[in-house]
Amino acid sequence: MRRRLAVAGLLALGLSGCALPGWVPFIGKKKEEPRAAAAAPRPAPARPPGAATPAPPAETPRRAPDEQVSDRVVAIVNNDAITLSELQEAIAVYRYESRDRTAPTDALVQQFLTRMIDSRLQLQEAEREKVIVDDVEVEEELADRMKRLKVASREEFEKLLREQGLGMDAVRKRIRDSLRVQRLINRKVRLRVSVTEPEIMKYLEANRRKLETGLVYHARNILVVPEGGDSDAAWETARIKADLLRTQIVQGADFAELARKHSRDASAKDGGDLGSLKRGELAQEIEAQILALEPGEVSKPYRSALGWHIFRLESKDSLEGAGLDRAKAQIRDILLREKYEARLEAWLREIKGRAVIEVRLDQP
Repeated sequence: MRRRLAVAGLLALGLSGCALPGWVPFIGKKKEEPRAAAAAPRPAPARPPGAATPAPPAETPRRAPDEQVSDRVVAIVNNDAITLSELQEAIAVYRYESRDRTAPTDALVQQFLTRMIDSRLQLQEAEREKVIVDDVEVEEELADRMKRLKVASREEFEKLLREQGLGMDAVRKRIRDSLRVQRLINRKVRLRVSVTEPEIMKYLEANRRKLETGLVYHARNILVVPEGGDSDAAWETARIKADLLRTQIVQGADFAELARKHSRDASAKDGGDLGSLKRGELAQEIEAQILALEPGEVSKPYRSALGWHIFRLESKDSLEGAGLDRAKAQIRDILLREKYEARLEAWLREIKGRAVIEVRLDQP
């Protein structure tokens, strides 16, 4: 069952033309009006004596009882109708895929109708622009969808479609329409969007701190704490010891070995290794001391509330070299997406502005 519903969801595409699956649960059909009770037959009027018996009246053709209304037009887009069943199908597919079991709200219905109007306008524009998709492209897309559904054969796929009341021709039409709209949007929107190097650098400078937040650095630490209390003398003794340790490191002593012997930090057993850290993980003043160093450089003793620290920066990512290239690629993607969305919205406003759209959602 889950697989059959997945077929319907994958092929919905937000376009029209498909029969409504039997599992669509809501928005219902128009209520059937109560039928008037049959009138009692009237007695035949008396005939004068000797009058000829009149011929029986010609039988009036019986009217078929009114059929229950199962579909209606909820919007017209340039003389192209969107029906209630199409709207139901689109929302039902969304609710299935999102596992939404709550009753659909008026806002959700309106939202999906707006989407369907946009889709219909785009398809009409593809018609107007004479956008062509050949049969080979349709078959390739169909094969890709079958692969994603893990359907073994065309026969099995067609069987799943029939169980949903779908025909292969209707599915091919939906796929063709979807590809035509994609091609039109590429032509009208995507290919007209570009990002320049000055735009990237302007964004980089305006958002440098934000971009640096995710960068990683690797450092080591030796912590020398005051011995014998919190007196000034104890702090000064600790500072002198930290200075001596730094001198040994600068002259070639092994930082990790000195950390194991003299550091009172939890990292001492690991040779003072703090590991890879993302910016913002340590206290701001500590991080500033570390990041001010170049890789391999050892800091002067720095006093914190805990004691005197000696830091060595092992490595750090920065917005330079390869790090700068990665940041610029990320910025390019951000700006392209922003420009694409703005141009798409403007293009949709343009085609809506010259369209005739009538919404009948609230009409009986």
